[in-house]
Amino acid sequence: MARYTVKQMAKMSGVSIRTLHYYDEIGLLRPSDIGDNGYRYYDRPQLLRLQQVLFHRALGLPLHEIGRVLDDPGFDMAAALRDHRQRLHGDIKRIRRLIRTIDETLAELDGDKTMPKTHKNPFKGFAPEKQAQYEKELVDRYGDAARARIMASRARVGKLSEDEVAAIKEQGHQVNLDLTASLAAGASPEDPAVQALVGRHHHWVSHFWTPNAEAYTGLSQLYLDHPDFRAFYDTYDPGLVDFLATAMKVYAAQSLE
Repeated sequence: MARYTVKQMAKMSGVSIRTLHYYDEIGLLRPSDIGDNGYRYYDRPQLLRLQQVLFHRALGLPLHEIGRVLDDPGFDMAAALRDHRQRLHGDIKRIRRLIRTIDETLAELDGDKTMPKTHKNPFKGFAPEKQAQYEKELVDRYGDAARARIMASRARVGKLSEDEVAAIKEQGHQVNLDLTASLAAGASPEDPAVQALVGRHHHWVSHFWTPNAEAYTGLSQLYLDHPDFRAFYDTYDPGLVDFLATAMKVYAAQSLE
């Protein structure tokens, strides 16, 4: 039976060695053996388990829930794969719609005379209902205070120019990159340098609404609980959302009222 080192597992899966070590620490993916040299070794069952971990992460499930699902005696890998396949087909359809929308818009920008006179919807394939869903969840969780913040946020964002919105998005992206670098370097959420980065994150959020300690802590929990936020931060690093949420709670307790 083929055996894989942690380096080989990382190369095959695209998961960082640090993340594989973390999965071992929390009991999500144990190596099949640890050699006298301290090296972790993985066999085929661990390879397939990692595949399932990544499939479930792509669906936005938190790590503790993935562990519970995979460790359930009734877990059926074949059924899980069929379910993943069905979900991926749905994603493929959505992506194809987005590609068609991009092609149509590019043709229009290039002056394609074959384009119909009536403009096609430039947002076809996007999901505007997601914004309404997020807002409803915030209101359900935090009540009228959240509703007031949402209305204020809409008013504030509506006054921004396209360039200002793009600049704010870039600020958020840079904060996430810097947080990812701190995570990769082994920093802890309590480190002063990390807390300074979280201060930048709070400043970035404040472009839209200014959360106090309670609201910022609530936002960190929303990042943890909501699969869409997890999926977004996973594009930087699978451990980033947990790292950021913990750091946000520290920042809220130490730096906000």
